[in-house]
Amino acid sequence: MLRMMFGEPPRKLEGRLGETIHLIRRFVSLMQERIEKDPRQEHKLRKYEIWTLGLLASLDELEESQYAAHRFAERIKTTSMAEMTEEDLLSYYRHVYFDKNAFIRVFSLLDKLGTLMNDMFQLQTERVKPHFSYFTVLRNMREKKLHPPLSKILNELKDGYKEPLSRLRKRRNTEIHYMNPEMQDDLRRLDSINSQEAELENVKEQLIDLDKGCEMVVESLYHTFDYAYARFR
Repeated sequence: MLRMMFGEPPRKLEGRLGETIHLIRRFVSLMQERIEKDPRQEHKLRKYEIWTLGLLASLDELEESQYAAHRFAERIKTTSMAEMTEEDLLSYYRHVYFDKNAFIRVFSLLDKLGTLMNDMFQLQTERVKPHFSYFTVLRNMREKKLHPPLSKILNELKDGYKEPLSRLRKRRNTEIHYMNPEMQDDLRRLDSINSQEAELENVKEQLIDLDKGCEMVVESLYHTFDYAYARFR
């Protein structure tokens, strides 16, 4: 969808992302088949179908935002606020918009996945915490030894991506509860008039964290729907 802004064709479904989207679509098809065979379960299965399609749309929006954040970052020619042209600033603010959209969606998508898992696998995480996150769902699975094969791999993914996710979570919390990055850069630019030259935050390092967060999301979706398909099958 967003690739048209760069005069590029739509994304090709390939690699791990393509495999994950295929698995999710296969699960949706399975829900539809099951509904036809047993209409008595339609309400429950239709709910899983709708929630899964919502996850698929969220994954598409995440990947598109990640891609656009990278493309606009490539157009930033300097890290010095004082040396930035109007064109540089425009590219930077466009990068910030899509970068922000992406790292917020990382956690939003995971929480949606946790909601689906909690219902679909009857995890009853709401008994632990009424308003739970994806990570609460994982802890509940681990502590109560629920669905061990899936729990093991999802918790390993969480631990393996702990550091970049922690930095992304800090940025997400700052964006939502405090001051967003572009305002901080504007203040640094203002300060640089009367003090030392101000620089942007490290865009390259932040994009590496974003890429790692997106990888974790894709892997978590892949293994969850691979497991769910096998169970419902």
